[in-house]
Amino acid sequence: MEYRRLGGSGLEVPVLSFGTATFGGGNEFFKAWGSTQVDEATRLVNLFLDAGVNFFDTANTYSQGLAEEILGKAIAGKRHQMILSTKGTFPFGQGPNNQGSSRFHLLQQVEGSLKRLGTDYIDIYHMHGFDGNTPVEETLRTLDDLIQSGKVRYIAASNFSGWHLMKSLSVSERYGWNKYVGHQVYYSLANREYEWELMPLGLDQNVGAIIWSPLAAGRLGGKYRRNQPLPADSRVAQGGSPVPEAVVNEEVFYNTLDALDQVAEETGKTVAQVALNWLLQRPTVSSIIFGARNEEQLRQNLGAVGWNLTLEQVKKLDQASEVPPIYPYWHQRQNLKLNPIPDFYKER
Repeated sequence: MEYRRLGGSGLEVPVLSFGTATFGGGNEFFKAWGSTQVDEATRLVNLFLDAGVNFFDTANTYSQGLAEEILGKAIAGKRHQMILSTKGTFPFGQGPNNQGSSRFHLLQQVEGSLKRLGTDYIDIYHMHGFDGNTPVEETLRTLDDLIQSGKVRYIAASNFSGWHLMKSLSVSERYGWNKYVGHQVYYSLANREYEWELMPLGLDQNVGAIIWSPLAAGRLGGKYRRNQPLPADSRVAQGGSPVPEAVVNEEVFYNTLDALDQVAEETGKTVAQVALNWLLQRPTVSSIIFGARNEEQLRQNLGAVGWNLTLEQVKKLDQASEVPPIYPYWHQRQNLKLNPIPDFYKER
């Protein structure tokens, strides 16, 4: 398994990581993802570790803590072998302070996550989203204190805009506090907006990308086809997709699927494996999170590594999935000498 450094940190992470939103099925939304319980979760964790992958991602809000509890039981006795990532900020519990990145909420949520995971430290702690009400200084001072206490090793953002992330990095630098070394983001062949601003920022500031929903909530898993109804067992059909239908350009999406089918035939790989491997060729990408409802899905996704698409195949997928950028990016791209875009093809 290939390992990459997470942004400007000294932490090496595997290029594939296991997401546990499929654990628990605590409400209708998460039931559409999966309802994995402790026995099956333990088998999946062991299979992942046997494949040389030790990065497990969860969040306090996944089934309102149930995913963390199940993961904690599944890793019992194996904590020293792995990297654990969890998240705060989104609503959890009751009361007026049940969400956000305030000192009050974050300290409470870290303690809860530690208890549910059965550990005394979190390797990577994410702000699940940006809190526009709490001063950035309050959030980052709290996170720095958590690192100083030993309860958190590294901090990361998730779902931030460019200015959210840049302001946070600037505040950390001003006060000498620990910085966000990673940014957990949505990025896939179905939606490439990450490339417009967040990827150049990641390159400039050395922030590693950890990708969520790399198969666009299963849309790139190989079951979707032009002029055919949605698969009945898909997360999209069951109402469990974190990627809104409205943000996927239907014509571009099906053109992309056509290109994926061609490349899959050329490589002898599955459509999902090709889509994941394409992401591994992109700048800033440190790790890709995928979930699995069963061992077969997990084994198939592990087949996305150990080989690489050719330059021609990457370009074919790029061309099929390209959409016009919004302002100001289309204006900036009128002069690429002043505003160069990331070089997707160097070192290939």
